[in-house]
Amino acid sequence: MIDKLREHITQRLGNEPDNLDLVIPHFQEITVKRGTHLLRQGEVCRFVYFIIEGLLQVYVVDKNGKESTREIYIEDQWVTDIFGFQNQLPSLEFIKCVEPCRLLRIGHTSFQKLSQDIPQFAAIYRQILEVSYNNTVYRVNTLTAMDGLEKIKWFQEHKPKLRTRISSKLIASYLGISPETMTRLKAKL
Repeated sequence: MIDKLREHITQRLGNEPDNLDLVIPHFQEITVKRGTHLLRQGEVCRFVYFIIEGLLQVYVVDKNGKESTREIYIEDQWVTDIFGFQNQLPSLEFIKCVEPCRLLRIGHTSFQKLSQDIPQFAAIYRQILEVSYNNTVYRVNTLTAMDGLEKIKWFQEHKPKLRTRISSKLIASYLGISPETMTRLKAKL
């Protein structure tokens, strides 16, 4: 599993950076069952995860118990509650394994130390933040202007790898529509 992380970092930076052998030992390999929560609302986010295999959902639950999915992450992506992790404050989000997962994780203390001491690691962290921010802003801005049917078409076009891996209910949560609307609109495709 560590080789996947080494390959990921090398691809992002264009070559294998100096000090990579100092970074790798700070990651712990874990295997997690489907349905497991890596983080629950109210808990302090202590880890950043790199996905080797599997699929993770980051979501919030409103006061009425309705889930709203912020993002769905797959292999070769990083996952955390960025605000909660950076500030070590209780999270507003949940992080859940939608599939069985093989992950690498790094704790807050190690992550902060590496970010300070190793410029290449800090560069990876900036990329994580930029990608997360850009993806979220793009999705919100794009989907806000669409009706339900357009959202479903957008999802099918832009997220083909997810279509067969997640339920219609989860797709609906990601798109900000009800499962009933999702079912009704899919019939029009």
